[in-house]
Amino acid sequence: MAHLLGAEELHLEFPTRIVFDSVSLGIDEGDRIGIVGRNGDGKSSLLGMLSGRVTPDTGRVTRRSGVRMGVLEQADTLDADATVGEVVVGDRAEHEWAGDARIRDVIAGLVPDLPWDAEISTLSGGQRRRVALAALLVGDWDILALDEPTNHLDLEGVAWLADHLKRRWAKNAGGLLLITHDRWLLDEVSTSTWEVHDRIVEPFEGGYAAYVLQRVERDRRAAVSAARRANLMRKELAWLRRGPPARTSKPKFRIEAANQLIADVPPPRDQVQLSRLAVARLGKQVIDLLDVSVSFGEREVLREVDWRIAPGERTAIMGANGAGKSTLLGLIAGTVEPSSGRVKRGKTVRVGVLDQQFRELVDIADERVRDVLARAKSSYVVDGRELTPAQLLERLGFSNAHLSARVGELSGGQKRRLQLLLVLLSEPNLIVLDEPSNDVDTDMLAAMEDLLDTWPGTLIVVSHDRYLCERVTDQQYAVIDGRLRHLPGGVAEYLSLRQGQPSRPASARDRVARDVDAPAVPGGPGESRGSGGGDAGRKGAADADPAPSDLTGSQRRAIQKEAASIERRLDKFAAEVADLHRRMAVHDQTDYEELRRLGERLRAVESETADLEERWLELSELID
Repeated sequence: MAHLLGAEELHLEFPTRIVFDSVSLGIDEGDRIGIVGRNGDGKSSLLGMLSGRVTPDTGRVTRRSGVRMGVLEQADTLDADATVGEVVVGDRAEHEWAGDARIRDVIAGLVPDLPWDAEISTLSGGQRRRVALAALLVGDWDILALDEPTNHLDLEGVAWLADHLKRRWAKNAGGLLLITHDRWLLDEVSTSTWEVHDRIVEPFEGGYAAYVLQRVERDRRAAVSAARRANLMRKELAWLRRGPPARTSKPKFRIEAANQLIADVPPPRDQVQLSRLAVARLGKQVIDLLDVSVSFGEREVLREVDWRIAPGERTAIMGANGAGKSTLLGLIAGTVEPSSGRVKRGKTVRVGVLDQQFRELVDIADERVRDVLARAKSSYVVDGRELTPAQLLERLGFSNAHLSARVGELSGGQKRRLQLLLVLLSEPNLIVLDEPSNDVDTDMLAAMEDLLDTWPGTLIVVSHDRYLCERVTDQQYAVIDGRLRHLPGGVAEYLSLRQGQPSRPASARDRVARDVDAPAVPGGPGESRGSGGGDAGRKGAADADPAPSDLTGSQRRAIQKEAASIERRLDKFAAEVADLHRRMAVHDQTDYEELRRLGERLRAVESETADLEERWLELSELID
C-alpha cells in the first residue's frame, strides 16, 4: 500500500504541560484509523498537527505529493451569511452535482430536511454541524479526518455515516482518521485504533472491541499499579463477548484469548438481584402513562401513549431529533403535563434527572467540588464495595486537583460526570438520563456504565449512543409519529422501521444454510411449519425465530465440517504469524526490503485470520 502521510518525532508543548513527546506515525492507503483517549490528552491536537492546522514545536509532518486532506473540526467555521446550498455544493451548477451519486447520497443522508436557500445564521447548532459534515463528505479527498462527526447526529444519522464511510472506503483507497466517543461507530468503521495517552500515540490492530482486548492484555502483562482501570476494561470486554449476537460476531480476535481474560469477570448486571432491590425500594407501582397525549399549540407531539413503567426496568428511548423524546421524559419527571390522559405515580417514587443543560449545577457554579461533595451522601456501593464520594469521583476520572476547582470551571465532560454522581448520591429510585454520553470520552463512558450497572432502581435513558443503549438497558422503545412503540429487536429494529425495511434481518443460520448449499431450512422461505400448510403455516414460519434445533442432520454435519476446517486453518495461520514475527526480528535493522515483504505477508495473514474467525463465530452460534 502506498504511503500517504508521515509524522516524525513530533513534540508539542503548551504553557502548562507537554502534550506530545517524540511521536512518529504514518497513514497508508486503505487505513481506517479510530483515535481514542481521555478528554484533554491531545486527540484534536494530534489531528491538527497531521492536517497542518497546528504547528509542532519540533518534528515534521510530510505528505505524498498531491495528497488532498479534508478535515471536519469541532469548531463551527461556517460562513453565517452563506446558504445551505452554497456551503454544501459551492457554485457548481445543479446538473453537475445532481448527477453525482455520492453527492445525492450525502444530501439525502444528512440534510434532506433543510431548505437549500436557508442562511447558515438561521440554523440550529445541530443543523449547522450536519451541513459542515455534508460539505466535507461531498468532496474528493485522499485523507479524511473527522473530529467528533456524530455530535448532534441521531441514531439514523450515525448508522448512515457508518454505512457511507464503509462504502466510500470499499471504492476508495485513501485514508480515514476518526475521533469519536461513539464506540459502535469505531467498531463498525475502524480497521485499526490509535490510543492517545501519556504524551504518546499507541497503535492497536482492529476496531474498538479488538482494542479493548489488546489493552487489557497490555495492562495485565505490565502488571501496572492502575489495576482499577484494567479491571474496568476487563468488564467492558466481558460485555463485548456476552452482549447481543450482532455485536459478538464482529470483534476480530480469537475467542479463546477473550474467554481466558474474562473467566472470573461476573456479568455486568445481576438482573434478578437488582430487580428484587428495586421492588423493595419502589413498591409495585412506579409511573403509569395512561392514554397520554401532549400538544403544544396546534402541534401534537405525543398521542395515546400507554406505558406502565415497572420496578427495576432499564429502558432506552429512541427517536429522531424532535420526535418527542424529551417531552416523554418531562412527563415521567413531572415537568410536563399531559393535554389528555393520566399520569399515575407511585407514592414512594423519587426521580433523579440528568439533563443536557446542567441545570443542577447552575446554582453551585461558584462552589468548590470538595464542598459540594461534603454535603452529599457519605458512601455508595459499587460491586459490593463501599466508596466515598471522593473515591467515586476518582473512579470517574477526577484528580485531587479537581476537588479544589470551582464547579463552573470544569470542562463539559467533567460537569457531566459530576452531575451523574450527584444524581446517584441523591438516592433516587428512578433515574432519567437525557444524552448522558455528551462530552464524555470512551474510558469515562465505561466508568459511568459500570456505576449504572450496580444501581438498583428504574432507569430511563434517552441517547443517540447505540453502544450505551445496548450496554446499560435491557429493552428499548421508540417514539415514532408521536406514538410509543416497543422494540423487541432493539436498535436494529428501530433503524429498519425508520428505513421502511423488514424489521428482522437474515439470521446467521439463514446465511449459513445458503453458504453450505444445503436443502431448504425447515420453516424458511417456501416451506411452512407444521402439517397444516396454507397461510397459517407460512405465518408461523415468518414469525418464528430460527433455532439450532431446526437444522437437518446434513446441515449440522456440513456446518461442523466447515468449522473444523476453519479451526485447522486458524492453527496454521497462528503458527505462520509466530514464524513471521521471529523472522522479522531477525531482519530488523538489517534488510529493510525483506522486512517490508514479511510485513505485507503478516498483514495478509492477519486479515484472512480475522475473516475466518468471523465465519467461525457465525457457525458456532448455530451448533452451540
